[in-house]
This record gives sequence, structure tokens and C-alpha cells, in this order.
Amino acid sequence: AANLTIFFIFSGSSVSNVALSVTRYSIEEEMERGSVVANLAADLGLEPGGLAQREVKLDIFHNKKYLDVNKKTGELYIVEKMDREYLCPIKTTSCFLKLDVIIESPLRIFNIELGITDINDNAPHFRRDRVELDVSESATPGERFSLPNGVDPDVGINTIKTYKLSVSEHFTIEIQTGSDGTQYVDLVLTKSLDREENAIHNLVLTAVDGGVPVRSGTANIIVRVQDTNDNPPRFDKQTYTINMTENSPMGTLVMKLNATDLDEGPNSEIVYSFTLYTSEKTQDVFALNPNTGEITVKGTIDYEDMKFYEMHIEAKDKGTHPLLGQCKVVVHVTDMNDNYPEITIQSVKNTVEENIPVGSVIALVGISDRDTGDNGNVSLSINQHMHFILNKSSDRPLHYKLIVSEPLDRESVPEYDITLIVSDAGTPPLSDNETITVHLLDVNDNAPQFPQPLYTIRVMENNAPGALLSSLTAFDPDLHENQYLVYFILEKEIANTSMSMLFSINPENGNLYALKTFDYEIEKEFLFHIEARDSGSPPLSSNVTVHIIIVDQNDNAPVIVSPWRAHGSVVEEKIPRSTDKGSLVAKVIALDTDSVHNSRITYQFLQVTDATLFSLDQYNGEIRTMRMFSYRDPRHQRLVVVAKDNGEPALSATVTIKLSTVETVVKAYSDMTEVPLEYDIFSDLNLYLVIGLGSVSFLLLITILVTIVLKCQKPKPSKAAPPCRNSVISERNSTIADSTLVSNDAYWYSLFLAETRKGKLVVRQPVPKGSRYIVSSLPRGTGLTDTSDSAASTLQVINKCSRVCIFIIYQY
Repeated sequence: AANLTIFFIFSGSSVSNVALSVTRYSIEEEMERGSVVANLAADLGLEPGGLAQREVKLDIFHNKKYLDVNKKTGELYIVEKMDREYLCPIKTTSCFLKLDVIIESPLRIFNIELGITDINDNAPHFRRDRVELDVSESATPGERFSLPNGVDPDVGINTIKTYKLSVSEHFTIEIQTGSDGTQYVDLVLTKSLDREENAIHNLVLTAVDGGVPVRSGTANIIVRVQDTNDNPPRFDKQTYTINMTENSPMGTLVMKLNATDLDEGPNSEIVYSFTLYTSEKTQDVFALNPNTGEITVKGTIDYEDMKFYEMHIEAKDKGTHPLLGQCKVVVHVTDMNDNYPEITIQSVKNTVEENIPVGSVIALVGISDRDTGDNGNVSLSINQHMHFILNKSSDRPLHYKLIVSEPLDRESVPEYDITLIVSDAGTPPLSDNETITVHLLDVNDNAPQFPQPLYTIRVMENNAPGALLSSLTAFDPDLHENQYLVYFILEKEIANTSMSMLFSINPENGNLYALKTFDYEIEKEFLFHIEARDSGSPPLSSNVTVHIIIVDQNDNAPVIVSPWRAHGSVVEEKIPRSTDKGSLVAKVIALDTDSVHNSRITYQFLQVTDATLFSLDQYNGEIRTMRMFSYRDPRHQRLVVVAKDNGEPALSATVTIKLSTVETVVKAYSDMTEVPLEYDIFSDLNLYLVIGLGSVSFLLLITILVTIVLKCQKPKPSKAAPPCRNSVISERNSTIADSTLVSNDAYWYSLFLAETRKGKLVVRQPVPKGSRYIVSSLPRGTGLTDTSDSAASTLQVINKCSRVCIFIIYQY
């Protein structure tokens, strides 16, 4: 019992009397807080108000306050829920709490006993909720196995009343009561166990109390049935029949035996072995794995030696008292296609020329097979499409001819590996093969080929003699002497000069060299052919066109042809002092024989006496006055003009012109003084000049017609000569205005050359004193600008005729 002492101390009064008495109360456990146990003031004979007027002190045991007194009503009530199983840990039917109440003034002591009655607030439970038992399957019915007891902290009818077991055909329970009233449970075997039928039994044991409401607790009972060797190994068949082909490779699996034993552990482990009824010959051919039961081939199976084999096999377990089972395995041997067909090469040509005729025989082949039936039915074929076929011999069975079916080309395929395949009709079919190698000999059937039909080679003029221009290499796919090439320049004359005098080619490697230094102003291009010829018999050849283009260099300085002067001399000219602004004073004409780009001439003043007096056109060289002369201007003006070409680096030439101004118009100096006539003056003299020019034109037309006829009558050469661009007359784009300056014969000759280069003809006409001069210009359409040699000679004839006509007119 637990003791709880409560001291109520009322201050303000002295202790005058002490009384002891015992008062008993009874309550149920787990009553709610605030529940009234009893009216303590009434039971102690005290007035309810008397407790409220005094100060009350309460001393508590167990460090927890379960009860208290209402000072107004004097009622004893519950402060904290009471758990009987906690307050009375010793399991008994009665549980009391003793409390001492002390009241002072006068001093009185009261003893209170509080009885706590049990309620069914705890369910039964097992200390282990899972119990495992091992029971041998050989256990006899009636054997008992102890089970753990259930626990219920309640007392009386609220404690465990009975036990129950889940439904089982093999087990039941028996409940025994000890001398102290404790109940004990035993598990009893009611029926024999079979592990192979059910190896584990899952049972549920339930403990039930007698309280209201009824409470219960459960525990799982796992019964594991322990095996005993009570089952022998068993095969699924007593006799196994297997078909095996002869010559099966060693290690081939015949079959895998699978005996079963319902036991477990060592009792179910099986060992396989041959019995004494299995012959030694059979054991030499087949092997049996004792652990897995696999039967494999370990010897040679020959249908001709043995048609079938019998094996007697037993399976034994590893129990303490081993049990065994037996079976028989019959292996029937199936005949198979085990002989390979053969190929016999009777004759063969391993080397032939590539131009061998179609239909030629390359080899004679025979085939055979030692098997019979379909296994001996053989055929021959080529493994892939080639330029050969097989023809079966009509008089000799199983003999074939290998012949050429298509033209051969060594350059495409130099040799052939012809694989002949012989196969039979067995199951599975067997085959063999033989390879015949045919080498092709080369014949000269391919002409040399250049990579491109035309070679254009650009050569800078002023090249060094012997310089390498290019390498012209041809390719010949033939072999040996059929691919050895020799290079030639096909002879051709240009301007009476042979190509071999201008160029040279290395006959072995095709390197092309220049034998001379070329001048763009003389030769601008060459066109000829080079031939590559092999050394076969007969030799084959091909040629390629070579176009040599001479590239111009700026190697010619401009030449000043107008105004003409002796080398290093100064040109002196006279002009009227009254010359108007913009009048043409002089015209500088320079020529450059380089190409069009390099020969573009620009003119500049290098020195000038008065820069405000004269202007120079940089393109046509005209010097004109920028203003009229004044009395302050010097009478003599010195002009230095430089003519510069467009090359890189630029070349130039200079001319010094000394101009003198006169007060009057310049008269004719001599009979040979020449000035150009104005086109708008038409006199009788001009009429005769027109007649003379018409005669010259007629002579020119006759000359051109005769030249054309002669050219057409010449036989055509075997190979066309390249066009020659050597010309006496070059075409110029700029025009030269008519000059009004007085000059000498050199000026007229220079002017003639300059104008004819532009397609015009200047006719020089001496006239009587005091008369003017006529400069006539003929357009290029008259035919005077042809670039051929005949045009140059014709021009010379016309020049002479013109001089004659002009002389006649002059005499007139």
C-alpha cells in the first residue's frame, strides 16, 4: 500500500486538542480530475466555513499531488488521475493509499485510507510477439512444445482468463494452471508432419482477459518442419531416347538428366553415375557429370561402328541413409554427310596475254565425292562474277572447262584469283574450294595520254636562254617498254624559223626549255605540238598543243618622234607674237613599242620659262597658249617636256623646245617648206591631188586583190602555223591632230610613222612658194593597216607611187 500524508495547518490558533481517527474511502482508478471523493469536513465533524477561515498547508508524499480539499465546501476531490498499476506495482487484489490529516487549534489528527479498485484498462500481451519452433517431420502426434505466457497487469476478473490458437489440423493447445493460479500454455502435435507438403506452419496464439469490455493480445507462432531423408531421387522418365549424328564434336551435350528429390539440404543433393549395366565401350564414348547430370560426347561417334548406345544411370542422394533412383538412356546414331567433295586441277594456264581471245580454255577441272546419294551429288561453281565461266564436259561427267567469257584488260585487273567451289547436296551440304591464279601479260594497247589537251605557258620576255618553261608529262598505263615514253616537238616553221631552234624538250621527262631570249615587241606568242611516243611494238603516240604567250616587260623607253631633232639638240620654233589664247604652239609625239599597258604615254612639263603662258595636255602632248603674249614676256621661251610610259618602273624621254616670238607672220622659207593645207580650201591644185589619191587607191586595191589570189593558190601545210603577230604597223587608239607647224623632212617621216600606226596615211606635198601645204590622211578601212608582210610591202609601193603623184602635181 502507498501512504499519502496530508497536513492541514490552520494558523492563528494554538493547538489545544489532538484527536486520531481513521476514515476509509474507495474509488476506481483513472477517475477524472475534479471528481469528488467525499465531504471531508462533514466526515471529520468540521464546519465547511471553518476550513476556509484558516490558512491550510498540505504536505505531499511521492512528489505528486493526487488529492486536495475545497476550503469552501470541505470536499476532498481528485487533482491527478490515479493509475492503480502504478501506485500499487505489486499485483494484489487490494490497493490502499493512507493519508494523515492534521488540524491545529485545537490539534486534531485524522487518518484516511483511500482504496483504489481496478478497472480493465490494460490488454493482455506477450513478452515476445514472435515465437519460432523447429519440429522434425518425424515427430509423433502427442508431442508437446512449451509456449510463452501472456501478461496482464490488471487483477481479478480483468486479468487473463483463457488462451486461443488459430485453426490448424496439425496443432492444438493445452492450458495448465499452476499452484499460484498462473496459467501455462503447451502446443500439442495432433497429426504427423510432412515437410515436402508444408514446410512452415504459421500459428497465432491469443490471450483473452475477463474484463468488460474484453481485451486480448496475440503472438505469432512459427513452426518450421525439419526435413528427414524420406524421399528418394526420381527421374521424370524411366527411359530416354536421343538421336545423335555421327562425328559429333567432343564436348557436345547429349542431354541433361534432372532427377528431383523432395527433401532438402544434403538429403536433396544428388550424385549421378553409370551402373554396372553400362558397357565400357559406351563409357569410352560418353561422359556423365556426377553433379549436373550432363551427358557429353568424349569419344568418336561412328555410325559404321555402332548404330546405338545404351546407358544405365542411377541418381543417389547424400542423406545419412542414401536413397536412389534409376533410368536408361538410349542414343541412336544418325548417319551424316562426313566426306568432303574434292577438286582436281588437271591442267591450267597461269599466265596469258591480256588480249587472249574470248572462248580460250584456261584450265581443265574434275570433281568427285566419296559419299553416296544426295551426299555424293556434287556441283562446281565460281564464287563471284568474273570474266570466266565453267563449261561442263559432255563426254566426261564431273569434268569442266574454265574458259574466257569477256575481253580482259590488264590495266583494269592485272591478275585474277578464280576460286572454284565444289559442294554436295547433303544435309548439311559440304563444300571445298580451289583457287586458280591467272596473271595477265601486258600488250601495248594504250597510247600515252596527257593530263590536258592544251598547255598555255606564259613566258616573261627577256628570259634567259635554256630556262625551264614547263614539264609536260604524259601517262601510259602499260608496263615495261610499253610505258617508256619519248617526247618530241613536231617540226613547224614560223617566219622561216623552225620550232626546234626556239624550244627544246627533254625526250625522257618532257621538260620544255627556251633556246633563245624572246622579245615581246618581235614575237608575242607561239603555237606548236608536242608528241609523246611509247616504246612498244608497234609504238603508240599522242600529242598535245602548247601555246606559248610572251609576257611584255617595260624594257623600251618612249621615243619622241615629233618634233624631230638630232640627238641631244634643241628644237627651235618661231611663232607670231600675236598668237591668240588657246592656239596650238607645238605638239609632242612619243612612241613606245611595249604592250598597250606599258606604252601608255603621259606628258608633263619638266621645265618651263613661264608656267602661266603655256599649257600641256598630258594625254595628246599638245602645247597651247594660256594667254596672249605681252610686251613684258621674253622673246625666247624654253620648254622641256618629259614623255613617261605606264610601265613599272616607268621609263621616259625628254625634248627641249626653244620658242622664239616674231612680230610678223612667218613666210615660206624655201621651196621645200611644208605646211598642212586646210581641208576647207578647194582649188585646182586640190583637184589634181584628189586625182592622185584616187590613182593611189586604185593601185592599192589591185595590190590587195593580187595578194589574196596568191595566198589562196598556195598549198595548205600539213599542220596549221600559229598566227604571227609580227607587224610593221601597230594599231594605236589615240588620234593625232593635224599639225600646223613648219618642220623638216625628219618631222614628216616621224609623223608618217605615227599616223600609219593609227591607221592613217600622211601624204607629203611640196608646193610653190607662197602656197600652203596639204596633209592628207587615209582611214584604216582602205586596207593600209594589215599586219601581214604583204601589207607592209604594199604600203611601201603605195608610198613610192604617192611620191610620184605628188611630184607630178608639184611640177604642174
